[in-house]
Amino acid sequence: MIVEDDREIRSLLSDFLTREGYATVCANDGAAMDRALLHARPDLIVLDIMLPGEDGLSICRRLRARGGLPILMLTAKGEDIDRIVGLEIGADDYLPKPFNPRELLARIRAVLRRVESPAESRISRRLCFGTLVADLDARSLVDASESVVELTSAEFDLLACFLERPKRVLSRDLLLDWTRRRTAEPYDRTIDVSISRLRRKLAAADPQAARSIKTVRNVGYLFSADVRAL
Repeated sequence: MIVEDDREIRSLLSDFLTREGYATVCANDGAAMDRALLHARPDLIVLDIMLPGEDGLSICRRLRARGGLPILMLTAKGEDIDRIVGLEIGADDYLPKPFNPRELLARIRAVLRRVESPAESRISRRLCFGTLVADLDARSLVDASESVVELTSAEFDLLACFLERPKRVLSRDLLLDWTRRRTAEPYDRTIDVSISRLRRKLAAADPQAARSIKTVRNVGYLFSADVRAL
């Protein structure tokens, strides 16, 4: 959710994050945010400090009182006091304007990784899709006859990303970030090569599973299979 009163900035951020594979909801002030939260539970809020009516610091304070929704604050001010106050009242991160959208994206990913990790540790690590079963702890994949499907480390990392985030569009940058921790160069196409190999190996074990990796043109990939915990 983007809470920003500047219409141009709000639109630019929404378009940019949408291209990166995120679904966005926008609000221009605290009241609009409250109305949107009645119908949506975002994974993270990008919150401007300088808003008409209730300011971002006040909004952050009351959001923190209601729960653990991650908050990344934006402000046109660069003074340390604003950053310190924002972090002290519960913001997860802080970015002064003007900023590079790529830096905002990197910070969003970092916050989401921090908040997703505890939840991921509580779910079952053996996941079934189609006739295949993946054990994320043992890093193994077996077919219906319990024969091992041989995957490289990179291929298994990709499969794990899809299994933990099914039916969600994942951009190439996100997949690089999660599987290679940004050691890749910009516009690295090795993700496409790895996915092609993963599809080929899955097809040999379960053709339907291979077809579950959908290409989303100009964005990335989506894993469409139903994933069940065992």
